[in-house]
Amino acid sequence: MGPTRGRIMVSVLEIQDLHVSYRWREGVPRPALAGVSVSLLPGEILGVLGESGSGKSTLAAAAVRLLPPNGHVTGGAILFEGRDLLRSKPEELRQIRGARIALIFQEPSLALHPTMRAGEQVRQVLAAHGSPGKRALNERTRQVFAAVFPEEVDRLSQSYPHQLSGGQRQRVLIAQAIACRPCVIIADEPTASLDSATQMEILGLFRTLREKLGLAMIFITHNPALLAGFADRVLVLYGGRVVEWGPAATVLASPRHPYTKALFQSIPQSFEESGNRRETKLPAIAGDSSPSSLPREGCCFEPRCAERMAICRGREPALVSVSETHKVSCYKYEA
Repeated sequence: MGPTRGRIMVSVLEIQDLHVSYRWREGVPRPALAGVSVSLLPGEILGVLGESGSGKSTLAAAAVRLLPPNGHVTGGAILFEGRDLLRSKPEELRQIRGARIALIFQEPSLALHPTMRAGEQVRQVLAAHGSPGKRALNERTRQVFAAVFPEEVDRLSQSYPHQLSGGQRQRVLIAQAIACRPCVIIADEPTASLDSATQMEILGLFRTLREKLGLAMIFITHNPALLAGFADRVLVLYGGRVVEWGPAATVLASPRHPYTKALFQSIPQSFEESGNRRETKLPAIAGDSSPSSLPREGCCFEPRCAERMAICRGREPALVSVSETHKVSCYKYEA
Protein backbone atom coordinates (compact mmCIF):
# COMPACT_ATOMS: atom_id res chain seq x y z
CA MET A 1 0.00 0.00 0.00
CA GLY A 2 1.21 3.48 -0.78
CA PRO A 3 0.74 6.56 1.38
CA THR A 4 -2.83 7.39 2.26
CA ARG A 5 -4.50 9.61 -0.32
CA GLY A 6 -7.18 12.20 0.13
CA ARG A 7 -5.72 13.92 3.16
CA ILE A 8 -2.88 16.30 3.81
CA MET A 9 0.29 14.50 4.84
CA VAL A 10 3.51 15.99 6.17
CA SER A 11 6.67 14.92 4.35
CA VAL A 12 9.04 12.78 6.38
CA LEU A 13 11.94 13.98 4.21
CA GLU A 14 12.02 17.12 2.11
CA ILE A 15 14.86 18.28 -0.10
CA GLN A 16 14.61 21.94 -1.04
CA ASP A 17 16.54 23.61 -3.89
CA LEU A 18 19.61 21.44 -3.30
CA HIS A 19 22.87 22.41 -5.01
CA VAL A 20 25.96 20.16 -4.85
CA SER A 21 29.33 20.62 -6.54
CA TYR A 22 32.48 18.50 -6.80
CA ARG A 23 35.92 20.06 -6.90
CA TRP A 24 38.32 18.23 -9.20
CA ARG A 25 42.11 18.33 -9.57
CA GLU A 26 42.08 21.41 -11.74
CA GLY A 27 40.35 23.20 -8.88
CA VAL A 28 37.24 24.10 -10.85
CA PRO A 29 33.98 23.09 -9.13
CA ARG A 30 31.54 21.14 -11.28
CA PRO A 31 27.86 21.16 -10.35
CA ALA A 32 26.38 17.70 -9.68
CA LEU A 33 22.93 18.83 -8.48
CA ALA A 34 21.39 22.13 -9.51
CA GLY A 35 18.27 23.14 -7.61
CA VAL A 36 16.77 19.71 -6.93
CA SER A 37 13.60 19.75 -4.83
CA VAL A 38 11.66 16.65 -3.83
CA SER A 39 9.54 15.44 -0.92
CA LEU A 40 9.00 11.95 0.50
CA LEU A 41 5.72 11.09 2.22
CA PRO A 42 5.40 8.54 5.04
CA GLY A 43 5.09 5.04 3.60
CA GLU A 44 5.83 6.21 0.05
CA ILE A 45 8.19 4.65 -2.48
CA LEU A 46 9.81 7.37 -4.56
CA GLY A 47 11.66 6.22 -7.67
CA VAL A 48 14.64 8.33 -8.79
CA LEU A 49 15.47 7.58 -12.41
CA GLY A 50 18.41 8.54 -14.61
CA GLU A 51 21.62 7.46 -16.34
CA SER A 52 25.02 7.28 -14.67
CA GLY A 53 26.18 10.83 -13.99
CA SER A 54 22.67 12.22 -13.70
CA GLY A 55 23.10 12.99 -9.98
CA LYS A 56 21.19 10.06 -8.46
CA SER A 57 23.94 8.80 -6.15
CA THR A 58 24.90 12.35 -5.23
CA LEU A 59 21.32 12.94 -4.14
CA ALA A 60 21.44 9.80 -1.96
CA ALA A 61 24.77 10.73 -0.36
CA ALA A 62 23.82 14.36 0.20
CA ALA A 63 20.56 13.36 1.91
CA VAL A 64 22.52 11.72 4.74
CA ARG A 65 25.55 14.04 4.63
CA LEU A 66 27.93 11.39 3.27
CA LEU A 67 29.40 13.19 0.27
CA PRO A 68 33.06 12.43 -0.56
CA PRO A 69 35.69 14.98 0.56
CA ASN A 70 35.59 16.83 -2.78
CA GLY A 71 31.79 17.13 -2.68
CA HIS A 72 30.14 20.21 -1.18
CA VAL A 73 26.56 21.33 -0.68
CA THR A 74 26.46 24.92 -1.92
CA GLY A 75 22.81 25.68 -1.28
CA GLY A 76 19.44 24.37 -0.21
CA ALA A 77 18.01 22.46 2.73
CA ILE A 78 17.39 18.82 3.69
CA LEU A 79 14.54 18.66 6.18
CA PHE A 80 14.02 15.46 8.15
CA GLU A 81 11.25 15.42 10.75
CA GLY A 82 11.42 19.20 10.88
CA ARG A 83 15.19 19.63 11.26
CA ASP A 84 17.64 20.71 8.58
CA LEU A 85 20.31 18.01 8.33
CA LEU A 86 22.69 20.46 6.64
CA ARG A 87 22.82 22.35 9.91
CA SER A 88 22.88 19.34 12.25
CA LYS A 89 25.92 18.62 14.38
CA PRO A 90 28.01 15.45 13.78
CA GLU A 91 26.62 13.76 16.89
CA GLU A 92 23.04 14.39 15.75
CA LEU A 93 23.86 12.94 12.32
CA ARG A 94 25.36 9.79 13.86
CA GLN A 95 22.11 9.22 15.75
CA ILE A 96 20.06 9.65 12.57
CA ARG A 97 22.13 7.64 10.09
CA GLY A 98 21.30 3.97 10.29
CA ALA A 99 18.73 4.46 13.03
CA ARG A 100 16.25 6.87 11.40
CA ILE A 101 17.51 7.04 7.79
CA ALA A 102 19.28 3.99 6.35
CA LEU A 103 21.29 3.87 3.11
CA ILE A 104 21.58 0.68 1.04
CA PHE A 105 24.55 0.66 -1.30
CA GLN A 106 24.68 -0.72 -4.83
CA GLU A 107 27.38 -3.37 -4.50
CA PRO A 108 27.13 -5.66 -1.46
CA SER A 109 30.52 -7.28 -2.10
CA LEU A 110 32.09 -3.88 -1.38
CA ALA A 111 29.75 -2.82 1.43
CA LEU A 112 30.06 -6.03 3.48
CA HIS A 113 33.15 -6.97 5.49
CA PRO A 114 34.65 -10.07 3.81
CA THR A 115 35.91 -11.75 7.01
CA MET A 116 32.89 -11.16 9.24
CA ARG A 117 29.84 -13.43 9.42
CA ALA A 118 26.64 -11.95 8.03
CA GLY A 119 24.79 -12.08 11.34
CA GLU A 120 27.59 -10.28 13.15
CA GLN A 121 27.50 -7.47 10.57
CA VAL A 122 23.81 -6.90 11.36
CA ARG A 123 24.47 -7.27 15.08
CA GLN A 124 27.11 -4.51 14.97
CA VAL A 125 24.61 -2.10 13.42
CA LEU A 126 22.24 -2.74 16.32
CA ALA A 127 25.03 -2.41 18.90
CA ALA A 128 26.15 0.91 17.41
CA HIS A 129 22.73 2.45 18.12
CA GLY A 130 22.08 1.07 21.61
CA SER A 131 23.15 -1.40 24.28
CA PRO A 132 20.16 -3.66 25.02
CA GLY A 133 22.29 -6.49 26.42
CA LYS A 134 23.76 -9.56 24.74
CA ARG A 135 20.64 -11.74 24.87
CA ALA A 136 18.33 -9.00 23.56
CA LEU A 137 20.88 -8.09 20.89
CA ASN A 138 21.10 -11.66 19.66
CA GLU A 139 17.33 -12.04 19.64
CA ARG A 140 16.82 -8.82 17.70
CA THR A 141 19.49 -9.88 15.19
CA ARG A 142 17.65 -13.14 14.62
CA GLN A 143 14.34 -11.30 14.17
CA VAL A 144 15.87 -9.02 11.56
CA PHE A 145 17.37 -11.96 9.68
CA ALA A 146 14.04 -13.78 9.74
CA ALA A 147 12.39 -10.75 8.13
CA VAL A 148 14.65 -10.93 5.06
CA PHE A 149 15.43 -14.67 5.02
CA PRO A 150 12.21 -16.66 5.59
CA GLU A 151 14.22 -19.90 5.59
CA GLU A 152 17.62 -21.05 6.86
CA VAL A 153 18.06 -18.09 9.19
CA ASP A 154 20.73 -19.73 11.35
CA ARG A 155 22.83 -21.06 8.47
CA LEU A 156 22.80 -17.80 6.55
CA SER A 157 23.55 -15.64 9.60
CA GLN A 158 26.62 -17.79 10.26
CA SER A 159 27.84 -17.52 6.66
CA TYR A 160 30.56 -15.24 5.35
CA PRO A 161 29.73 -12.95 2.41
CA HIS A 162 31.67 -15.08 -0.10
CA GLN A 163 29.48 -18.05 0.84
CA LEU A 164 26.31 -16.20 -0.14
CA SER A 165 24.79 -15.51 -3.54
CA GLY A 166 24.46 -11.96 -4.87
CA GLY A 167 20.80 -11.82 -3.89
CA GLN A 168 21.56 -13.14 -0.40
CA ARG A 169 24.30 -10.55 0.10
CA GLN A 170 21.87 -7.84 -0.93
CA ARG A 171 19.39 -9.16 1.64
CA VAL A 172 22.08 -8.83 4.32
CA LEU A 173 22.43 -5.15 3.39
CA ILE A 174 18.67 -4.79 3.64
CA ALA A 175 18.78 -6.48 7.06
CA GLN A 176 21.38 -3.93 8.19
CA ALA A 177 19.17 -1.14 6.88
CA ILE A 178 16.01 -2.21 8.73
CA ALA A 179 17.74 -3.38 11.91
CA CYS A 180 17.08 -0.20 13.89
CA ARG A 181 13.57 0.29 12.49
CA PRO A 182 14.25 3.44 10.44
CA CYS A 183 11.40 5.42 8.92
CA VAL A 184 13.31 6.16 5.66
CA ILE A 185 15.45 3.89 3.49
CA ILE A 186 17.48 5.20 0.56
CA ALA A 187 18.38 2.36 -1.82
CA ASP A 188 21.03 3.30 -4.39
CA GLU A 189 20.74 0.91 -7.37
CA PRO A 190 20.23 -2.07 -5.02
CA THR A 191 19.43 -4.52 -7.83
CA ALA A 192 21.90 -3.35 -10.49
CA SER A 193 24.24 -6.36 -10.14
CA LEU A 194 21.47 -8.98 -9.93
CA ASP A 195 19.75 -11.10 -12.57
CA SER A 196 16.17 -10.26 -13.49
CA ALA A 197 14.58 -13.00 -11.37
CA THR A 198 16.52 -11.96 -8.26
CA GLN A 199 15.68 -8.31 -8.95
CA MET A 200 11.99 -9.17 -8.77
CA GLU A 201 12.55 -11.05 -5.50
CA ILE A 202 14.27 -8.04 -3.95
CA LEU A 203 11.48 -5.70 -5.10
CA GLY A 204 8.96 -8.08 -3.56
CA LEU A 205 10.91 -8.00 -0.30
CA PHE A 206 10.89 -4.21 -0.31
CA ARG A 207 7.11 -4.22 -0.80
CA THR A 208 6.66 -6.59 2.12
CA LEU A 209 8.90 -4.56 4.40
CA ARG A 210 7.13 -1.34 3.43
CA GLU A 211 3.79 -2.84 4.41
CA LYS A 212 5.00 -4.46 7.64
CA LEU A 213 7.26 -1.67 8.90
CA GLY A 214 5.65 1.42 7.35
CA LEU A 215 8.88 2.40 5.62
CA ALA A 216 9.25 5.31 3.24
CA MET A 217 11.79 4.64 0.52
CA ILE A 218 13.82 6.42 -2.12
CA PHE A 219 14.62 3.79 -4.76
CA ILE A 220 17.35 4.87 -7.18
CA THR A 221 17.68 3.15 -10.55
CA HIS A 222 18.63 3.61 -14.20
CA ASN A 223 15.93 1.13 -15.28
CA PRO A 224 12.37 2.48 -15.53
CA ALA A 225 10.99 -1.06 -15.87
CA LEU A 226 11.79 -1.71 -12.19
CA LEU A 227 9.53 1.14 -11.08
CA ALA A 228 6.34 -0.07 -12.77
CA GLY A 229 3.93 -1.36 -10.15
CA PHE A 230 6.47 -0.59 -7.45
CA ALA A 231 7.01 3.16 -7.03
CA ASP A 232 4.31 5.65 -6.07
CA ARG A 233 6.00 8.67 -7.67
CA VAL A 234 8.96 9.08 -10.04
CA LEU A 235 11.61 11.81 -10.20
CA VAL A 236 13.69 11.87 -13.40
CA LEU A 237 17.14 13.47 -13.18
CA TYR A 238 19.43 14.55 -15.99
CA GLY A 239 22.60 16.57 -15.55
CA GLY A 240 21.77 17.14 -11.90
CA ARG A 241 18.41 18.71 -12.74
CA VAL A 242 14.83 17.54 -12.41
CA VAL A 243 13.44 17.06 -15.93
CA GLU A 244 10.24 15.20 -15.04
CA TRP A 245 8.31 14.50 -11.86
CA GLY A 246 4.95 12.96 -11.10
CA PRO A 247 2.90 9.85 -10.19
CA ALA A 248 4.65 6.67 -11.30
CA ALA A 249 1.61 5.40 -13.20
CA THR A 250 1.47 8.63 -15.19
CA VAL A 251 5.19 9.13 -15.86
CA LEU A 252 5.79 5.50 -16.79
CA ALA A 253 2.71 5.18 -19.00
CA SER A 254 2.96 8.60 -20.65
CA PRO A 255 6.46 10.15 -20.30
CA ARG A 256 6.60 13.73 -21.56
CA HIS A 257 10.26 14.79 -21.49
CA PRO A 258 12.33 13.66 -24.50
CA TYR A 259 14.95 12.25 -22.12
CA THR A 260 12.42 10.12 -20.24
CA LYS A 261 11.04 8.85 -23.54
CA ALA A 262 14.55 7.98 -24.75
CA LEU A 263 15.29 6.09 -21.53
CA PHE A 264 12.21 3.93 -22.05
CA GLN A 265 13.13 3.18 -25.65
CA SER A 266 16.63 2.02 -24.69
CA ILE A 267 15.44 -0.56 -22.12
CA PRO A 268 15.18 -4.14 -23.46
CA GLN A 269 11.91 -5.99 -23.23
CA SER A 270 11.64 -9.18 -21.22
CA PHE A 271 12.29 -12.53 -22.85
CA GLU A 272 8.58 -13.28 -22.68
CA GLU A 273 7.67 -10.17 -24.64
CA SER A 274 10.52 -10.42 -27.14
CA GLY A 275 10.86 -13.75 -28.90
CA ASN A 276 14.20 -12.95 -30.58
CA ARG A 277 15.63 -10.42 -28.17
CA ARG A 278 19.25 -11.13 -29.16
CA GLU A 279 18.54 -10.09 -32.74
CA THR A 280 16.90 -6.81 -31.76
CA LYS A 281 19.10 -3.73 -31.79
CA LEU A 282 18.02 -1.27 -29.12
CA PRO A 283 18.10 2.47 -29.80
CA ALA A 284 20.72 4.37 -27.80
CA ILE A 285 20.66 7.99 -26.67
CA ALA A 286 23.20 9.74 -28.88
CA GLY A 287 25.88 11.93 -27.37
CA ASP A 288 27.74 12.14 -24.07
CA SER A 289 26.12 12.41 -20.63
CA SER A 290 29.28 13.28 -18.68
CA PRO A 291 29.12 16.49 -16.59
CA SER A 292 31.89 18.08 -18.66
CA SER A 293 29.78 17.74 -21.82
CA LEU A 294 26.75 19.63 -20.46
CA PRO A 295 26.07 22.98 -22.12
CA ARG A 296 26.75 26.12 -20.09
CA GLU A 297 23.44 27.65 -21.15
CA GLY A 298 20.03 26.42 -22.19
CA CYS A 299 18.49 23.00 -21.62
CA CYS A 300 21.01 20.50 -20.28
CA PHE A 301 19.64 17.75 -22.56
CA GLU A 302 19.62 19.89 -25.74
CA PRO A 303 22.82 18.47 -27.34
CA ARG A 304 21.37 14.93 -27.20
CA CYS A 305 17.70 15.71 -27.79
CA ALA A 306 16.01 14.52 -30.97
CA GLU A 307 13.22 17.08 -30.47
CA ARG A 308 15.36 20.16 -29.73
CA MET A 309 14.35 23.61 -30.94
CA ALA A 310 16.29 26.85 -31.30
CA ILE A 311 14.92 28.19 -28.01
CA CYS A 312 16.42 25.23 -26.13
CA ARG A 313 19.93 26.69 -26.52
CA GLY A 314 19.04 30.07 -25.03
CA ARG A 315 18.01 29.41 -21.44
CA GLU A 316 17.10 26.56 -19.15
CA PRO A 317 13.40 25.64 -19.29
CA ALA A 318 11.35 25.92 -16.13
CA LEU A 319 9.59 23.00 -14.48
CA VAL A 320 5.98 23.42 -15.65
CA SER A 321 2.80 21.52 -14.82
CA VAL A 322 1.22 19.36 -17.51
CA SER A 323 -1.39 18.24 -15.00
CA GLU A 324 -2.13 18.83 -11.32
CA THR A 325 0.52 16.30 -10.25
CA HIS A 326 2.78 15.89 -13.30
CA LYS A 327 5.61 18.34 -14.07
CA VAL A 328 8.17 18.49 -16.86
CA SER A 329 11.08 20.78 -17.74
CA CYS A 330 10.70 21.25 -21.50
CA TYR A 331 9.78 24.12 -23.81
CA LYS A 332 7.30 21.89 -25.65
CA TYR A 333 4.93 22.29 -22.70
CA GLU A 334 5.40 25.95 -21.79
CA ALA A 335 2.32 28.08 -22.38
